[in-house]
Amino acid sequence: MKLPLGIHVGERLSLEQTYWQAELADQNGFESVWVAEGRLARDGIVPAAVIASKTRNVKIGTGVVNNKSRNAALMAVTFKTLDELAPGRAVLGIGAWWEPLATKVGQPLRKPVASMREYITVLQSFFRNEVVSFEGESVQMREVRFDSMYRENKPVDIPIYIGAVGPRMLELAGEISDGVHMDFLLPPSYLTGAKEAINRGIAKRTDGKDSIDLTQIVACSVNDDDPQEAIDACKAFLTLYLAQQPHIAEHCGVERELVDRIQEVAGWPATPEAVKKAMPLVPNSLVQNVTACGSTDEVFAKLTEYHEAGVRCPIISTLGDKEQTLTRLVQAAKG
Repeated sequence: MKLPLGIHVGERLSLEQTYWQAELADQNGFESVWVAEGRLARDGIVPAAVIASKTRNVKIGTGVVNNKSRNAALMAVTFKTLDELAPGRAVLGIGAWWEPLATKVGQPLRKPVASMREYITVLQSFFRNEVVSFEGESVQMREVRFDSMYRENKPVDIPIYIGAVGPRMLELAGEISDGVHMDFLLPPSYLTGAKEAINRGIAKRTDGKDSIDLTQIVACSVNDDDPQEAIDACKAFLTLYLAQQPHIAEHCGVERELVDRIQEVAGWPATPEAVKKAMPLVPNSLVQNVTACGSTDEVFAKLTEYHEAGVRCPIISTLGDKEQTLTRLVQAAKG
């Protein structure tokens, strides 16, 4: 495969579609499968484990779990277990969750960069199989390590990717993580500033690494018979995101006035009917700037544009006709 590609699977897919996409990716030379966990729709760990058992080659990452709802020790042993199931293929993609959901479940975002630093520091100690003692503002551990009662404990090589968007989190990722797993709906032009922030963090590293990986989820929809239908599929997704995760707006060039109008129409939580009513507010040009939609050639060209802008491995998230989108892109990737 000339262009490294991954696949993003999440709550918009049925479990049957999830496993079909993962197995297709595994059989056709895709590099990775990333399991989403964001809205309170589906856990990410259970499908990741099933995918690990159904595949042989792809890496299995979380894209992303959050650092609020699972204790750091539990997160560490969860990924140690996933590595036991799929040796060398587990990747921990982790983010800071999002508002207003975090506050709605009693875990408001406070000092997200500082808490992420603490959380990852503890995870890395666990993965090195150390006895962990840590007294932070958001994370505390007191002489705890992986339990060795039933099997020998050894260090585990679990890469940690931070789901980062803002410059401070991107800089932290460059300083302490193995990679950045960037979110949907960021245009290729955003990569210029993002890479600058990552490089500022890399300059602070003390482990000798001079680079980290960069992946990005790209919402994709292919319809060769009706390209506008594919654009509309991505438009509905962008409208939902602007309504419920408005922090993305400032990074994809959307004015606050448009976000306010979308939120007024869509409400909370946004229903499919409400999203459809708000969609006319969103122009095609905006959709095509931050997603890959239209014909097969147009979508593959957009994925290539992300790659050339600095995304080593674009991660396909299928919208619209999901089967057509993935199978056409598999064919395009093979040349």
